[in-house]
Amino acid sequence: MKRFAELFAAIDATTSTKAKTAAVVDYLASAPAADVAWALFFLSGRRFKRLVGVRELMTWLEHACGLPTWLIEESLAVVGDFAETAALLLEGRDSSTDPSQVAARQALDELSLAAWVETKIEPLRELDEPTRRARVVEWWRLLPREQVFLLGKLLTGELRVGVSTTLVVRAVATHATLTSATATARLMGDWRPSPEFVADLFAAEGEAGSSDDRARPYPFFLASPIEGEPEASLGELGDWQAEWKWDGIRGQLIRRGDTLAIWSRGEERIEQRFPELVEAAAALPEGVVLDGEVLAWDLEHDRPLPFAALQRRLNRKQVGKKLLAEVPVAFVVFDLLEHEGEDIRARPLAERRLLLERLCAAAPARIRASATIEVASWAELASLRGESRARHVEGMMLKRRESSYGHGRRKGPWWKWKIAPLTVDAVLVYAQAGSGRRANLFTDYTFAVWRPLDQGSSELVPIAKAYSGLTDEELRKLDKWIRANTLERFGPVRQVEPLHVFELAFEGIARSSRHKSGVAVRFPRILRWREDKRPDQADTLAGLEALIDPLAAPDAEPE
Repeated sequence: MKRFAELFAAIDATTSTKAKTAAVVDYLASAPAADVAWALFFLSGRRFKRLVGVRELMTWLEHACGLPTWLIEESLAVVGDFAETAALLLEGRDSSTDPSQVAARQALDELSLAAWVETKIEPLRELDEPTRRARVVEWWRLLPREQVFLLGKLLTGELRVGVSTTLVVRAVATHATLTSATATARLMGDWRPSPEFVADLFAAEGEAGSSDDRARPYPFFLASPIEGEPEASLGELGDWQAEWKWDGIRGQLIRRGDTLAIWSRGEERIEQRFPELVEAAAALPEGVVLDGEVLAWDLEHDRPLPFAALQRRLNRKQVGKKLLAEVPVAFVVFDLLEHEGEDIRARPLAERRLLLERLCAAAPARIRASATIEVASWAELASLRGESRARHVEGMMLKRRESSYGHGRRKGPWWKWKIAPLTVDAVLVYAQAGSGRRANLFTDYTFAVWRPLDQGSSELVPIAKAYSGLTDEELRKLDKWIRANTLERFGPVRQVEPLHVFELAFEGIARSSRHKSGVAVRFPRILRWREDKRPDQADTLAGLEALIDPLAAPDAEPE
């Protein structure tokens, strides 16, 4: 683990993409295959479930360093990250020169990443609390600060390395002399870290290994947001295929031999949540991979339902008969990536579309081609886009008819033309420190709107949490104000004077019995600080409730 901790530190110490890539390439070239496998697992954003809760670790940390609970909590509030707090508090606490202790320290310090994960960390799941505590406290006592920090991240499942998936792909491609497309494809899917996986990953172009299973998806091709009117930048309308931008879960449906899988864009297999799609997909011909969207769909009226309805299905791994009936789903397909066992992504979109339409014409009703939008002018298309919210879509997609199916986000062939988000003016009521580089600033905020009470009075009820949208200068200014205007503290959360109004944007709203306000909004973020408004001029809960779609089921939670 020492070598991976050094890589982690090297990545964290620079903002240079070139330097980060070089550090990863060096690690891939020098570390054992088993360690490389686990390093790629973590670097690519994968993680195993949390092994130990932070509250439990806090109790163990109190025991390990002999400090009172309040001091550890204050330290955590300042640092903002448990792993870093533990590393700082425990540094230098074991200076024993006893030969047995020195040998124990050296043995742990030199243990490989794979050995740490497979023989020490993962087995913690099967142990009782006293045994887990004894082992973790002993590791804390013996490990150097860098490895205590890394251990904390692994235990809590919060290892977020400062590299992008694109950077990992670039490093793998550079080290193994592969194209980025091949490296991306081989890193896709559900793979278990092992030397065998690494051997397959680094194999020469065209070679297939044992890890090349039939359920593996292709890398997703992503659209770029278009700024302004498309007519000004995209040229002739006839060069483009227009479709609705569906508001569901992007996925790939795979039917290869006796293998049937549905992958989300987050590389999670989700077919167990949609048994009716599995049943429908069994009727597809073998050797097919479809790119599309899982949508809540009103089969009787042949129309999509709001995303909030689909959210009820996403929160459950096993779906009962009642929910299956209340929230029916469909897979709306907008591209065909594999046909009769052949990868056809390099063919023009227009050709792939013809094959897709023939395939879907013979498919069950739950698997349907995304309809193209046929209009005579850009102006007509813009007018039709104005109906997006009423149609429960996010806007439109524009795809060049001659384009191949690429991977990642590449400007030019595909564009998304989204509608403006919903907005609300809300009052800041709570603040919490951020994490990582924002640990010393209050950057996570809770916002509220007004709800009337008896005798003409009103109260503020929280409706959303948001942490993005402000400039660095605004963050520093607001942080200073929060520290000077705190009314109460609830652990790491501060209640502040309700004086500042912010305009929030969000994508959807639904009723929620889990929130005091009775509503939950989807993807809230800060648009601007409304310093021109007084708190009494903020919006009301009734105004928010008026935005709820009547087709959304009760208590359907947005993301």
